[in-house]
Amino acid sequence: MQSISTKVEQIVTESAFLTEGLGRGLINLSELARQLQPQIETDLWKPVGQAAVVMALRRLSERLPAPQRGDIVLGQRSGELTTRTDLTVFTYRYSERSQDCQRQLLALAAPQRGAFVTVTRGVNEVMVICSRSLTGVVDEVFSDERQLARLERLTAVTLQLDPAKAGTPGIYHAILKKLAWDKINLVNMICTYTELTILLEQSQTGAAFSVLSQLVEH
Repeated sequence: MQSISTKVEQIVTESAFLTEGLGRGLINLSELARQLQPQIETDLWKPVGQAAVVMALRRLSERLPAPQRGDIVLGQRSGELTTRTDLTVFTYRYSERSQDCQRQLLALAAPQRGAFVTVTRGVNEVMVICSRSLTGVVDEVFSDERQLARLERLTAVTLQLDPAKAGTPGIYHAILKKLAWDKINLVNMICTYTELTILLEQSQTGAAFSVLSQLVEH
């Protein structure tokens, strides 16, 4: 059976907000313990005193890594934040024909200058992101494949990452944390060595651009 301290650590570390707030000393431990107490009692199947939860939180806060000084800066120059609008995301079940469909799609999309298309293969799924002008091509090429989802009118925001910062611990966490604080929902993410692209609903483009521009050094 889990101990109180183990359960408290599990709850806190599953929340980036609680972890950071506790590490920075921004959270009232007594109030947090009061709110966590019912969940802990339910999970441990026994009464738990608030004082014991406070003690577990205090000990955990002492073991958390020291907060980083300052914000993580992702870029070195201005103009490293770009957007693409009016995108559609298709998700298909992976099959033996998926690779052939991918090759055919890229060949047909190549002559359409300015159009955006990318294909990502997972373990059991294939995701296609493309400009609206290519949706008909995708429908045709993948017509015999099992479509799992289709999302339209999305925006892609791409950040150019400084290669020197690629090994910085928490660099993606810094981005996701700022977006989450502003209640900006990510539909998907695409990562390469020096680029991070996030997909979101068009209605949230302005808010996301404002938040992310703070991470780019001018």
